[in-house]
Amino acid sequence: MNLAATEEEEEASPSPSRAAEIHLPADIDWQMLDKSRFFFLGAALFSGVSFALYPVVVLKTRQQICRPHLSCFKTAASIVRHEGFPGFYRGFGTSLTGTIPARALYMAALEITKSGVGTVAVRAGVPEPAAATVANAAAGLSAAVAAQLVWTPIDVISQRLMVPDGRGYRGGVDAFRKIVKSDGLRGLYRGFGMSILTYAPSNAVWWASYSVSQRLIWGGIGCHFCKEGSDGLLRPDSKAVVVVQGASAALAGGMAALITMPLDTIKTRMQVMDGGDDGRGGRGLSVGQTVRSLLKEGGWTACYRGLGPRWASMSVSATTMITLMNS
Repeated sequence: MNLAATEEEEEASPSPSRAAEIHLPADIDWQMLDKSRFFFLGAALFSGVSFALYPVVVLKTRQQICRPHLSCFKTAASIVRHEGFPGFYRGFGTSLTGTIPARALYMAALEITKSGVGTVAVRAGVPEPAAATVANAAAGLSAAVAAQLVWTPIDVISQRLMVPDGRGYRGGVDAFRKIVKSDGLRGLYRGFGMSILTYAPSNAVWWASYSVSQRLIWGGIGCHFCKEGSDGLLRPDSKAVVVVQGASAALAGGMAALITMPLDTIKTRMQVMDGGDDGRGGRGLSVGQTVRSLLKEGGWTACYRGLGPRWASMSVSATTMITLMNS
């Protein structure tokens, strides 16, 4: 990716025109990746990230389903007071089991789609910035769909274990057996459609926003964090690249979380709560029932419960992924 300075900047600068170009590190595509390092190192890294972020996910889920509604701080205090520190890791074992295969599918689909769509777009004459944005959005969309094939059953089980009483389940295996016994395999894919409608747009928005954010930030800071190389091109310092990527990930995470938060809240309630609200083999809530319940509880603002934890979780997780892909 190259960002050229404007004609006015070039005229005002005493440096040659080539020195007015910022040469950014190229995006890593699927063919360039060391596959074994990519998947094995990624599995270990994401396991650690999942462990660190899991309490944030528990807070988000509790805020989305518990009544009456409590702030993030009060929810955390309630968990510590009634369940102790282990309360923040309810269902973690189940979640970790699905993290590696889901991430493998996600990242493989992401890179294959991004490389393919990007190449086709450039060959079709689409300008590079637009091609990169389209490729990133398409990659995020396909990656989310692929990952949900594995992740939805894991999500259903782990989220049911997150609720205060654990729904009477004695761990992930017991939850799996009881869900299958009462609802069949369909019970493991409760809310699958909403999962696709949540994660596919979320990933498309995130990757498109990330691409745009990077370009805006580099365009804003110009050559302040770059050094001129022997070829006359301005190259950013490696630390500056990390900072810009982190800031772009945070901005993209906020945008994606804000836009898709109502869908995530609806999805979570559909997967965890039952029509009878007793949590034991009841009939699952429909989209309409879930929306009406949320509106009755707190209007449209109820759809945004847990926004802070979800924003933080998405941003940190995605920043880690970006760092791994470009290391």
